[in-house]
Amino acid sequence: MKNRKVKKGEMIIYQAKNGAIEFRGDFEHENIWATQAQIAEVFSVERSVITKHIRNIFKVGEVDEKSNVQKMHIANSDKPVAFYSLDIILSVGYRTNSTRAIEFRKWANKILREYLIKGYTINRKQIAKNYDAFMQTVASIQNLLPEHVTLDPKVVLELIKEFASTWVALDAYDKELFIPVGSTKKEIKFSVVELIEVIESLRQELIKKGETTELFAQEKKSGSIEGIVGNVMQSFDGKPVYVTVEEKAANLLYFIIKDHPFSDGNKRSGAFAFIWFLRKAKVKGIRNINPSTLTAMTLLIAESSPNKKEQMVALVTTLLSVKK
Repeated sequence: MKNRKVKKGEMIIYQAKNGAIEFRGDFEHENIWATQAQIAEVFSVERSVITKHIRNIFKVGEVDEKSNVQKMHIANSDKPVAFYSLDIILSVGYRTNSTRAIEFRKWANKILREYLIKGYTINRKQIAKNYDAFMQTVASIQNLLPEHVTLDPKVVLELIKEFASTWVALDAYDKELFIPVGSTKKEIKFSVVELIEVIESLRQELIKKGETTELFAQEKKSGSIEGIVGNVMQSFDGKPVYVTVEEKAANLLYFIIKDHPFSDGNKRSGAFAFIWFLRKAKVKGIRNINPSTLTAMTLLIAESSPNKKEQMVALVTTLLSVKK
């Protein structure tokens, strides 16, 4: 269990009329934490009921206690107070028998149903507050595509979610010297042989699982990958053309997808090489790229207009540089 200071007024937790649990405050962490008293207030039950439910949740292994409980120091308290994660709050909501808990379950089931059927959910209240910026971002992403191509809304939404805190306008990437804040400037080297070997390992693994054919990741023309690596690592007048590690990674992803060096599997190979490079370079921004985001970026690059190459690369580098 971790310890950290909690500022007075840092978090407000309450239940909306529709049963939704909502939180307000300044959060420095990706999770949300609440005391037993706060959870009891949300579901309108005695604290002893919450204590019993939490004990049973840990007993059956529904939620891991070590990673979901923190001892925190709060104002006007001599002893650390136990705070419980969002996973525990939700689990308690499904176990508690009260009018508020029932309303919560109705709301939660509706959200879960929407997710299972549509594949995504939307915080409509948050979007309403930023509607104009939201629509501008949708339009900006769509403008990266040829006129006859329209991506599945789920693909666009996955990317927009990553920009939710900043609502970055993609047309700003036309600037030649655009480098996102937080980019990594350090020397990173890798050989053509090394890249081909890791892609071949992926190829053999997929063939073994029966998920692809012998054509996967087979170069259509000898030296294609060597040319891509050369482009990514090129320099001019003794200085690298792509200054940051994020730029190199983004261009590696772009070139493998758009240049079609393989007979089959260019998108999967490009995505794999992209993640491999980020791990090799130990880029912190890799934590911003979840499977859904990676899929969305890969599809967007594959369908993008060739004259939007710089914007696509800037989109990827920005996603890698956003602090969460």
